Amino acid sequence: MKKMKQTLLCALLAITVLLAGCGKRQAETPEKIRDLELTVVAEEKLPEELLAAITEKKAAPFKFTFQDSGYLYICIGYGEQESGGYSITVEDLYLTENAIYVKTCLIGPGADVPDDGVKSYPYIVIKTEYLDYSVVFD
Repeated sequence: MKKMKQTLLCALLAITVLLAGCGKRQAETPEKIRDLELTVVAEEKLPEELLAAITEKKAAPFKFTFQDSGYLYICIGYGEQESGGYSITVEDLYLTENAIYVKTCLIGPGADVPDDGVKSYPYIVIKTEYLDYSVVFD
């Protein structure tokens, strides 16, 4: 009986170790070199080509970049929402040795905003200096 308990305990321990190894590992966050200055660009100030691309993509979530006149535009859309009243915040925009990192957050309408039933397509366009790095969307 004692040997059976030991075998069962060893089997449970082995399963636990195997399952622990299957979890998603947290990637190390690269070291920030510096924060990047940014401007959130209003729709009426967007380059025409960029506005056309956003209009075409806005029904589904999107993430892309656009370069124009020495600036980098980082575009993030959250797709179709059932009502208006959404806002988007930029939580982080910084440069690392290998990439530009951007993190945004979609904030839903407050309880005091009436649901008018009109669909919306929240997106944000961040304008920053052009740097020849990939953009990592978080």
